[in-house]
Amino acid sequence: MTPALPQHFRLVVLLFLCQWSAPVVRAQASPSPPSGCGQNLNSLYYNLCDLSAAWGVVLEAFAGAGMVGTFMVTIVLVASVPFITDGKKKSVVGLQVGFLLCTLGLFALTFDFIVKPNFSTCASRRFLFGVLFAGCFSCLLVHSIRLNLLVRKDNGPRGWVLCLGALALWLVEVIINTEWLIITIVRNAPSTTVVGDPCSIANMDFVMALIYVMVLLLATLVSSISTQMGKHKHWRKHGIFILLTALVSIGIWVAWIVMYVFGNSRVGSSLWDDPTLAIALVSNAWTFLILYIIPELCLLTKESEAQPSYGDDLYPTRGVGYETILKEQASQNMFVENKAFSMDEPSTANKPVSPYCGYNGQTRSCVYQPTELALISKGPGHVILTLSAARTLTSLLFSQVPLLLLFLLFCGLPSPSFSTNLHSETQ
Repeated sequence: MTPALPQHFRLVVLLFLCQWSAPVVRAQASPSPPSGCGQNLNSLYYNLCDLSAAWGVVLEAFAGAGMVGTFMVTIVLVASVPFITDGKKKSVVGLQVGFLLCTLGLFALTFDFIVKPNFSTCASRRFLFGVLFAGCFSCLLVHSIRLNLLVRKDNGPRGWVLCLGALALWLVEVIINTEWLIITIVRNAPSTTVVGDPCSIANMDFVMALIYVMVLLLATLVSSISTQMGKHKHWRKHGIFILLTALVSIGIWVAWIVMYVFGNSRVGSSLWDDPTLAIALVSNAWTFLILYIIPELCLLTKESEAQPSYGDDLYPTRGVGYETILKEQASQNMFVENKAFSMDEPSTANKPVSPYCGYNGQTRSCVYQPTELALISKGPGHVILTLSAARTLTSLLFSQVPLLLLFLLFCGLPSPSFSTNLHSETQ
């Protein structure tokens, strides 16, 4: 029994050494995370936090800012609908909301190109890239077609017609991409029981699947150019926004296609395939937001130049200036003549009258303005003596006093002193 103890001891020591060395072997086999990433992070997401390869962090920042900006612009667009006075501009709001949703999808798809490829990420990349761009270009094309009608006839289709047209154009790309992805995955399958890898699709095949999107882009460019040829010029500025967006988008697409198909292969490295597509997504999405959506949002609540101002037609404003009042004095009878006192009052035709006296904003012909003697006859509570009335009364009193004294003398009436003495004697 004594020789068995050393054998058990050796087995225990051997198991302890195996357990202690296993984590060291696993640590040496798995690569260490790059700077900026945690120890427990999956290697699939290293590009999101790798500070040595800064392209992932930079694109992540731009894509995140774009998502926040697009969400805020969408809220502002929907909230501004009650303040849009022009019905022709309000009918395009639904189309622009769909455009913003596709733009938001482009920003979100950028993260799919930043992470490392696997089956799910490659399948979503191949499918959503063309579908989201087709949605944006379909909305731009339908809007430019409507602007062509507005520029020439000042009348266009309703909002639901625009949405249905954009949806029909977008569904064509959805069908094309679905069939293409299924065919390529099945074609690349090693056997009938194993599904093919979508990551093994050639770059040229991926570009060729986007031909319909390129046709939409070119059609948008041609349609936006024709919006500058019409008699209703106030709609041309909307066409300029679409024209600039289409021109910049064409430049971005030419750059990324050349780099993706020819540039990376000549360099001899395919590591820049994903950054090329991610840069194309972010740059084109920001182009949509800056050159099209924000200017259109600024013009939505602005009144159209050709829109008639119905308030001015129904309620014309009257000038209250000195010249306007003088014209009214010359064309209308300013005061209603009182026939009963026309013989007693002095003529005031030669006296200048201030144009602002008694003006209360109403038409003079509709306001009754009595003379001074008519106001006196209403009683002490309604006596309003103006300067002209006081002068008239004073002149009348002084002219009639000598005549009154002569009348009293000829009639033989007692004087005031005699009447006073008589009154004292009787007492």
